[in-house]
Amino acid sequence: MRVEELFNYGIPEKVIEILKRENIENLYPPQEEALKKGLLDLKRNFLISIPTAGGKTLLAELLSLKSIIIRGGKVLYVVPLRALASEKFKEFKKYEEIGVKVAVSTGDYDSSDPWLKDYHIIITTSEKADSLLRHRASWLSDVNLLVVDEIHLLNDPHRGATLEILIAKLKKLVNPLILGLSATVKNAEEIASWLNAVLIKSNFRPVKLKEGVFIRGKIYYKDGSVEDSGIEDYMNFVLSYIKNGAQALIFVNRRKDSQSLALKFSKKIKLDKKTSIELKKIADEVLNVLPEPTEVCRELSKCVSRGVAFHNAGLANAQREIVEEAFRENLIKIIVATPTLAAGVNLPARLVLIRDYKRYETNLGYVYMPVMEIKQMLGRAGRPKYDNIGIALILAKSEEEADFLLESYIRADVEPIYSKLAVESTLRGQILSLIATNIANSDEELMAVVKNTFFSYQSELQHIRYIIDKILSFLEENMFIENYKATKLGKRVSELYLDPMSAVYLIEALKNAEKKEFNEFSFLHAITKTSELGLIYLRKKDYEMCIEEFYENKDYLLFDEELDEFVLAEIKTALFLRDWINECSEEKLLEKYGLAPGDIYNKIEIAEWLIYSMREIGKIIEADKRILKFLENLRIRVKYGVKEELAELVKIEGIGRARARLLYNAGFKSLEDIKNADIKELERIKGIGRKLAEKIKNKAMGIEYKEKKEYQTTLHEFGG
Repeated sequence: MRVEELFNYGIPEKVIEILKRENIENLYPPQEEALKKGLLDLKRNFLISIPTAGGKTLLAELLSLKSIIIRGGKVLYVVPLRALASEKFKEFKKYEEIGVKVAVSTGDYDSSDPWLKDYHIIITTSEKADSLLRHRASWLSDVNLLVVDEIHLLNDPHRGATLEILIAKLKKLVNPLILGLSATVKNAEEIASWLNAVLIKSNFRPVKLKEGVFIRGKIYYKDGSVEDSGIEDYMNFVLSYIKNGAQALIFVNRRKDSQSLALKFSKKIKLDKKTSIELKKIADEVLNVLPEPTEVCRELSKCVSRGVAFHNAGLANAQREIVEEAFRENLIKIIVATPTLAAGVNLPARLVLIRDYKRYETNLGYVYMPVMEIKQMLGRAGRPKYDNIGIALILAKSEEEADFLLESYIRADVEPIYSKLAVESTLRGQILSLIATNIANSDEELMAVVKNTFFSYQSELQHIRYIIDKILSFLEENMFIENYKATKLGKRVSELYLDPMSAVYLIEALKNAEKKEFNEFSFLHAITKTSELGLIYLRKKDYEMCIEEFYENKDYLLFDEELDEFVLAEIKTALFLRDWINECSEEKLLEKYGLAPGDIYNKIEIAEWLIYSMREIGKIIEADKRILKFLENLRIRVKYGVKEELAELVKIEGIGRARARLLYNAGFKSLEDIKNADIKELERIKGIGRKLAEKIKNKAMGIEYKEKKEYQTTLHEFGG
């Protein structure tokens, strides 16, 4: 079908012109099938289950635009990751020229984001969308189309339950039209039936995919054919592709391996002079993302300058974005990544090689990765518009292993999707939110929502009834609900997007703080009790330090503790936070705790939110005001990573820990000092300059400093 024929389905000519500018001339077979089966009639739910790059996003774009044009209202576009939300925002942004307003909201779980009422398409994560429901955002009543990207993540043990209950809540509240987008899954028919949706299922790919196993130069393909590449070493095999203008993705299971392998590739790859000059600029960007570069920053910069990068959760967000963009521009030729990349942004390459197909899991050791995850990685092979074929391989070390990989992964079907809702820790917060938002104020109403879930579709309700009754008793005992009504405390805990069990720990900490002497370590340790923060893994060399610190700080702990592995891990996590607020550099934190920049800022973001939440709960239970004041000051320190004396200075917009320290050391120790300062005094401070000096002065005086913004102002992130 020619793209011009979309006019017959109610798509305006201006939209067709935009698509043609994007070099879209024809629709793919699954896209055509969806249109012919009534996708744009706005009458039926649809589930699109096709491989990566099969054209799912275009169908979502067309349906979103048609819905806005014909019915008005809003489109809620739900994705699993913030990075994916940013990517989808860029894709939808092209429609702003026809008056479609697009926004992204992926953070700040204590807001209803009223500013979103002015937008047509709202792109968000499932957690943020759930948070918006808990805050009863008034504009949600205007949502008449729900797009769920990567809906197969219902199977995810961490995110699946939230996504599932979100869909059930929205069906109860506004009953929107639903479009589910999925990779190929074994039981797509079952998911479609649950959604009451028309299923479009296809194995179509715009670029042919050749899957196989690589062993000492030979490739055993899925179809039984064998190719002898003549290059036994897999690294040299990858480099042979790069010489011919291709790009490659290599998947390994550990961050350390992604770094070490990328460094090895960077020493072997050869680039032309023009590319090398461009990469030098990008390498400098990567190096200077943080105020003080770490060893990870230096290693990444070194690799990038030679056309190679590693990609893992330890990198700062800005570094990952720089690497991804340079890869899209075909400047970076090889990315060595952990599997998280496959579930995130769209980065296709001509060659994909999976070196590791096992991963380490606590208490289990190394386990085989699911077929679906392996297929997600393999599916990255083949760049639309660049390649006619994508080569996707798993590395084997022996003939026996090659046979195993062919049968267990290459020729195997992906696993069916199963609900992950019946997990008590997940359900606690969801049941409280249903009651707190008045979606369910009786047993009948609660079970009516549960009956709308995928879990209910797959299982007998009595399997979950026992867990629900247990949770209801817990919520009543802890005064979060009373007679199916949320208490003031229960409502606030739900709004703060806390696990109610975590709230119990925070409440206990607040009450105990009123009875004993406390310090910053008291509350930093208290938040390590929550399920949200996650403990830092203990290494052998950490034990002595943590045991010593335990006894040194025992009198200040807000819980009675007996020394064990978990308590030591809590101590280590609290020590990291204490070092952070005492201005320990990222380099030292990496060395002392094994935390890369991405880990550091992820932990800090959650820790700030938990300190904020503790203070908010403290208001509800009328905690001592000196504790509340202490917590607010501690929140500022956690957010910026500063000592007590800088807490006032970092409140000035644009002043982080490094600049605040420069100002303080130069004698400007308070807002009052800044207000009374001469601009020339400020600009003489190393690292400040005239422009920044003016901005600092104006902000301190309470004058709004105005300058042109080059970025989209609707892209909100937690913590600014």
